[in-house]
Amino acid sequence: MEITRMQPAGLVVSPAFSHVAIVPAGAATIYVGGQNGVDDTGVVVSDDVVEQSVRTIDNVSIALEAAGASLADVVQWTVLLAADADLGAAYGAIAPRLATSGAPPLVTAARVAGLGVPGALIEVSAIAAVVPG
Repeated sequence: MEITRMQPAGLVVSPAFSHVAIVPAGAATIYVGGQNGVDDTGVVVSDDVVEQSVRTIDNVSIALEAAGASLADVVQWTVLLAADADLGAAYGAIAPRLATSGAPPLVTAARVAGLGVPGALIEVSAIAAVVPG
């Protein structure tokens, strides 16, 4: 059993994302709610989008590890970025950590007017799956 990520003919082929993922029956599905670039007290770590982005992925990783998963198990990412934040800098800081071997995960990204945490420039949620075996 394994998770199948697909880039079907007729849709754009990207090295950064797939379009479809099939998670087999029996896999544990893990949902990670929106994480920001905050420390363990909830304070935004910096006003720099690169530092916030790195901490955001660190926080997702901590949440996944608590559930017995890792960044490599992520099937789908949702990335929200403040409209005035530097997309290239944020993506450059986290892209290597979001990559997996084989086909890439699904990604939804959006620029937003603001996030719920004052001072936050990025928020990331994830869906992961762990296949037993």
